[in-house]
Amino acid sequence: MKTAEEAKLDLEIVVVDDNSPDGTQQVVHQLQKVYPDKIKLHTRPGKLGLGSAYIEGMKFCSGNFVILMDADLSHHPKEIPEMVKKQKETDADIVTGTRYAHGGGVFGWDLRRKLTSRVANFIASTLLNPRCSDLTGSFRLYKKSVLNIVMNRIKSRGYAFQMEAIVRAREEHYHIEEVPITFVDRIFGESKLGANEIMTYLKGVWNLLWDARF
Repeated sequence: MKTAEEAKLDLEIVVVDDNSPDGTQQVVHQLQKVYPDKIKLHTRPGKLGLGSAYIEGMKFCSGNFVILMDADLSHHPKEIPEMVKKQKETDADIVTGTRYAHGGGVFGWDLRRKLTSRVANFIASTLLNPRCSDLTGSFRLYKKSVLNIVMNRIKSRGYAFQMEAIVRAREEHYHIEEVPITFVDRIFGESKLGANEIMTYLKGVWNLLWDARF
């Protein structure tokens, strides 16, 4: 909210939490006392997937634009004004933050995590040609009407959701712009990225490739 106030942006925050063990809900409750009309919390009993979290979170959004981002400060709010500026300048339907364009980067990942992300992007870019430098990133600004249409076409519910969102948006001929961001690995809590999510992502790439062929 500090970033919104400094940049004079009218923002609300919707947090979707799948019973995270890192104390997310407790922090949100404390912040709601400071910003009672600006922060909304939707809780779920367990891990139901990133894609479904976005879909449910949309129900609580009241604005014309939606920014999807991680709440652990891996996506820093300071990047939001640049995303808003890019949208205003270009009237883009989607503005996606990218770690892999000039000016972007990653901080705090070990070699294994960097290779996983790079290979995941390489596989999808090579097979699907979505013309986007960071398919697995989740820091994005959408026109709400566009996000609703894209979500209705998406079949993935895990980390493949991000990749499929861009592919489906390209199929609909939506205007996509990029802004460089720096992704900082979380200090508290643990990443939910594991073998199951990697397999889900690869399955998502295959399904999209199959759809494109048939």
